Amino acid sequence: MAIQSRPLAVVTGASSGIGLELAKCCAVNGFDLLIAADEPEIQEAATLLRSYDVAVEAIEADLATEQGVDALYAAAAGRPVGALLANAGRGLGHAFLDQSFEEVRRVIDTNVTGTLYVIQRFGRDMRTQGQGKILITGSIAGVMPGTFQAVYNGTKALLDSFSVALRAELKDSGITVTCLMPGATDTDFFERADMMDTKVGTGKKQPPEEVAKVGFDAMMKGETDVIAGWKNKLQATVAHVLPNEMLAEQHRKMAEPGGAKN
Repeated sequence: MAIQSRPLAVVTGASSGIGLELAKCCAVNGFDLLIAADEPEIQEAATLLRSYDVAVEAIEADLATEQGVDALYAAAAGRPVGALLANAGRGLGHAFLDQSFEEVRRVIDTNVTGTLYVIQRFGRDMRTQGQGKILITGSIAGVMPGTFQAVYNGTKALLDSFSVALRAELKDSGITVTCLMPGATDTDFFERADMMDTKVGTGKKQPPEEVAKVGFDAMMKGETDVIAGWKNKLQATVAHVLPNEMLAEQHRKMAEPGGAKN
């Protein structure tokens, strides 16, 4: 990255979907980019993002592992990071007892272990420099029991909670922490999670560019959390009122395999 006058944004899970749109928001607003994903498409994303006339470095790394996160951190080469957008995530549908535990662990390692390690590695440097913005992609899934998405919703519940706690720990440090809480978004998430036979998988979804803009704007304002879309805000509000047993049954209707035919 030859140009050092612009702030640097690190965006994980940036090869497609919300992550790519978040990277675009950063580019439009004058950030150079260090982007990462665990697939070769991250290089295509980098080519696209360079059209915004910013410096872009792309790292193909498995951010579910310490080695992958360390490779991303090393790629920053000590350059101060103005914004960290921890967006990498993975979904998994079907009943927990029917899932491969290897896939279960993959979701946990990507969504939780890798995300927290990324935040700690870059966050320590932000604390030393006394400034920075952190955006964590949580989900409204984190406010409800995820029948047929039990592990995924559990990981997002942790991130939703963690983001607020970290924000409180960093009070007066010059660092803000914001949690973006999307609902169903029009990405390849549901296909990858093997949920295309569910109502939520085949239903109407929010455009990823709309979700990303909401999250980016909230991060820049230093807000605590933000839910993208009024329907999702309503759903989250209701989730705080209804009993968990009722929420679990409602989620069953959305995420049960074969539900798209009913």
